Amino acid sequence: MNQASAEKTEKDTMTGSRENPGTGKPGSGKGEAKEKKKGEKPFEKMTKSELIQKIKDLQDQAERNYELYLRSQAEMENMRKRWQREKEEWIKFSNESLIKDLLPPLDALDQAIAHCAITNEDCLDSLKQGVELTLKGLKDALAKAGLEEVKAQGEAFDPNFHQAVSEMEDGSAEPGSVLSELQKGYLLNQRLLRPAMVVVNKKNRASENEMDE
Repeated sequence: MNQASAEKTEKDTMTGSRENPGTGKPGSGKGEAKEKKKGEKPFEKMTKSELIQKIKDLQDQAERNYELYLRSQAEMENMRKRWQREKEEWIKFSNESLIKDLLPPLDALDQAIAHCAITNEDCLDSLKQGVELTLKGLKDALAKAGLEEVKAQGEAFDPNFHQAVSEMEDGSAEPGSVLSELQKGYLLNQRLLRPAMVVVNKKNRASENEMDE
């Protein structure tokens, strides 16, 4: 081996010692392994391109965190609105049982006024007036709480609001209409509290035959 070949071999050996095994690329050897154990490379040792990439990664992470923050805020707002709706619903119908308990005296007052109207006695005028005022005050108080009467007399029978107790035949009324109301029905804030008990006009046979013909 001549001197030139020996120098080349020595140079290749020194170069190989500075390269990573199997890659042929320069490496830091023990220093690189030490950095991997410690974690990320310190900023002062990063190249310009590495710093730019690091900034981009941090910006991406910040955007993800901000999206998570906005999402959590939206979820909290939805929970607040749902809780508010449930609270309003509870307040709206919290007096339902109380109002239902007041219906029997309301029925009694209605019946008392109806009885006074039938007897038409002078001695009952003062009693009738007192009962009417009491009934009006009670109805006004219940109306403020959301109570309203179900329309029944003369209306078409509606099973959603009326409860048929019996049927009668009346040629002067529309078939399927309510002839009389035995007990008033009530709605509480548009929700059915009690259906009206009614007598329904049934179809007469003559009209049924005409329809068949």
